[in-house]
Amino acid sequence: MDGDIPMDKLAAVYIKIRTKIAELTKEYDTEIEKLKEQQEQIKFAVKDKMLELGLESMRTTAGTISLTTKTRYNTQDWDSFKNFIVAHDVVDLLEKRIAQGNMKKFLDDNPGLVPPGLNATTEYDISVRKPT
Repeated sequence: MDGDIPMDKLAAVYIKIRTKIAELTKEYDTEIEKLKEQQEQIKFAVKDKMLELGLESMRTTAGTISLTTKTRYNTQDWDSFKNFIVAHDVVDLLEKRIAQGNMKKFLDDNPGLVPPGLNATTEYDISVRKPT
């Protein structure tokens, strides 16, 4: 972009583009939500029919339908769960993801103490707010 364009004009154009993106996103999200609702209704009907027929798989002219079982695990007592993890040395029961806010606080509270293998990426961003 040309460096001679006034900042107020750049800010105004930025806000105009952001507003248009928000409008288009809202329209898109509304249509997608309608389709997902219809898809969910069909999914439940198919699941109920498969269970009723005692089938795990069914070939149709439009495609093969498979009924699968998925189990998800969670806890409502994180303190006890963490104690269990430590007591049984089963850290692999956790997903490999660093809690971003907790890591930042740890590093702020412990300057010079950095876990081995830790990588950090910092990026700059800008925000533009409408004048009040």
